[in-house]
Amino acid sequence: MFKAIGNMIKWIGQHFMGMLFLLIVFVVLMPSSSTQLSPANLQEIKLVGPIMTADAILKEIEAAQEDTKIKGVLLNVNSPGGAVPPSIEIAYAIKELKKHKPVVAYASGIMASWSYYASIYANTIIANPGSIVGSIGVIMESANVEELMNTIGVKTQIVKQGTYKEAGTPTREWTAEERAELETLTKDTYDLFVKDVAEARGLEVSNAKAYADAHIFSAIRAKEAGLIDSIGIKGQAKAELQALAKVTKPTWKEKDKLESFLDQLGSKSIMHLQSYFYGLKASL
Repeated sequence: MFKAIGNMIKWIGQHFMGMLFLLIVFVVLMPSSSTQLSPANLQEIKLVGPIMTADAILKEIEAAQEDTKIKGVLLNVNSPGGAVPPSIEIAYAIKELKKHKPVVAYASGIMASWSYYASIYANTIIANPGSIVGSIGVIMESANVEELMNTIGVKTQIVKQGTYKEAGTPTREWTAEERAELETLTKDTYDLFVKDVAEARGLEVSNAKAYADAHIFSAIRAKEAGLIDSIGIKGQAKAELQALAKVTKPTWKEKDKLESFLDQLGSKSIMHLQSYFYGLKASL
């Protein structure tokens, strides 16, 4: 029995690429269950998983902006946040898109940290009743492996110019000056986060501890804090967008079958990894 199982695993390993190719061909060529007869007038754009780059979603946002047939966009967010620069890129792309057509941001799972920032310029933010919203904060962390290095007999050799060039190093404990430098950096980023959220949501910076300070909110508490506009399911978010876009006969844009298949494949992998980011960190 074990030999048969071993032979099967070996065969799968030898033919994996061929099987994957056939699967993709099958997905592309299989007939659609329905055909989109009328031109799409609404579009859903998904922001899923940790934000490490903005290139793909920026292309979708720009295409939606340029497509005059698209009258409104639903930004479906299920992300624990991620890197700061791409999140800002997405936020400002949404801000520009809103000048041309309405945008509804929907928290379908997690809209936390910098994925919340990416959503702040939408016309309205709606959260699923079971979603997690907030975590407006910034963190920078690094291991200290000095003791381990000493145990196994590894030493570093460094040539540097600049007092703070080693700030954040994992090879030793940070100096007081290095820690102060990194704390200044995270504070600058946090202040930017709070200022932009306050401006976008009509909140007071002086009251930031109530809605920021890395608080993690349930949907109902996020609404009380002013971070979202309403609580509802996806159907209600779609209906809100339809009303804002003044669309009487909504037709949602469909992705082609290969793109949809690859999205689903990537989303499943991302959601498995997302459990590791459920601590809602924002990384620099």
